[in-house]
Amino acid sequence: MDSPQYLFLDFEFTMPETKTSPNGFCPEIIEVGLVAVVDDQIIGQFSSYVKPLRFPQLTERCKSFLNITQEQIDRGMSFYELVSLLRQYDRERPTTVITWGSMDMKVLRENCQSAQVEFPFTGEHRDLAMEYKRFFGNKNQTGLRKAVQEYGNEAVGKAHCALDDAFTAYTIFRLVENDKKYLAKTKPPTIGERIDLTQLRKKFAL
Repeated sequence: MDSPQYLFLDFEFTMPETKTSPNGFCPEIIEVGLVAVVDDQIIGQFSSYVKPLRFPQLTERCKSFLNITQEQIDRGMSFYELVSLLRQYDRERPTTVITWGSMDMKVLRENCQSAQVEFPFTGEHRDLAMEYKRFFGNKNQTGLRKAVQEYGNEAVGKAHCALDDAFTAYTIFRLVENDKKYLAKTKPPTIGERIDLTQLRKKFAL
């Protein structure tokens, strides 16, 4: 049986200009970044802009926030090509998709429903942001770049670049998994380690 694959996935989305403009707005994927990992080795990566279906013209707010142009998006792959690509990754071997937060899978699912295409993933999805929050007992969900800095590491590339964010998520995943393994291996202290025997001897010395 093939070794399982971890697919670190990040999307960037369209943004409305205001709460009411454009009318009927819904977020659509306009950039994909993914890193495929098998047996702790990166076996592939992919990055592309994606042309939105329902609202093909980007708002000024979106272009400014993501620092992208309409021309870059117009030259991107179609949403149908994106779904086909993701389905191909999913079918090559048992695949677990890992994202930072739940938004990526939510928007992908909504975009698939809108385009009337089948959702491409059949395996498990892990929300790394939620795992990070639970692992450290944080009350609030930590941002991707802040999380990697809390580990004393630098994020990869620039924020809101889908491939850089996917690589950054992979970095955090490795750090958290190593900590989990370390904690699992750490044996509980013996009674001798818990008690300062020298102080005990002094107390009961004749």
